Amino acid sequence: MKPENYVDQVIEIATLAGKKIRDIYQKGDFEREIKSDNTPVTSADLAAHEIITDALKALTPDIPVLSEEDADIPFSQRSEWPRYWLVDPLDGTGEFIAGSGDFSVIIALVEHNRPIMGVVYAPMTEVCYYAIAGLGSYKRKDGAEVRISSKQLSRDADSLRLAVSRRQDPQSVIKLFNQDKHCELVVLGGAALKSCLIAEGRADCYVRIGPTGEWDTGAAQIIVEEAGGQIMDLNLQPLTYNERESLENPNFIVVGSPALEWDQILINE
Repeated sequence: MKPENYVDQVIEIATLAGKKIRDIYQKGDFEREIKSDNTPVTSADLAAHEIITDALKALTPDIPVLSEEDADIPFSQRSEWPRYWLVDPLDGTGEFIAGSGDFSVIIALVEHNRPIMGVVYAPMTEVCYYAIAGLGSYKRKDGAEVRISSKQLSRDADSLRLAVSRRQDPQSVIKLFNQDKHCELVVLGGAALKSCLIAEGRADCYVRIGPTGEWDTGAAQIIVEEAGGQIMDLNLQPLTYNERESLENPNFIVVGSPALEWDQILINE
């Protein structure tokens, strides 16, 4: 299958799920539970999951769907998949609960263990980021579309703009960088949205410390890569997809300019 033949339908699916999330968010009437991994899930997560999985199965019946809200599929089965949809119905559940508005819908198409198409839709701003392998990364809003690039913003080699979470101690991130670097903070919630900031050149890097799943990075990875950036673990090695029993990511860094000497910039403790 050619992913470019499906991208508009996938954006429509993400938008439909996003509208449902926005309706629930604006009404403020949602249920909240704690999952077995001690992370929150809401009725908005589950409603978006149902919309997305049903729509993707109708669109491509032969392609399995791996969603954060239905991830108990054994590796012995997953490892046989040549391609699959990788979904986070609501990235930023904590932001949703906190009322910040910084959350998104994530849908990626993974083929031979690499994301080849990704969509990130932000329900509250109605901004959509998407990318297709070999065809670039784009930002779409109000019917207008622009190609995006992760060009380095910091012309001063000793300065970096770091995307950080509102709910994260910024010092826990700053301490990972060479002390000679001046770090300017760009605050935003939701892992995928911060990665998209890098992809469109509004920040230089984003470091994620703490547990995430492969569904958090699949779409962001292709969007960042097609924009000219890179997502790596803190040893500067590529992230993997569906190659292990665990679907948990290592700590990772998103960079807009891979040509910079990140092995010198980043302090690997």
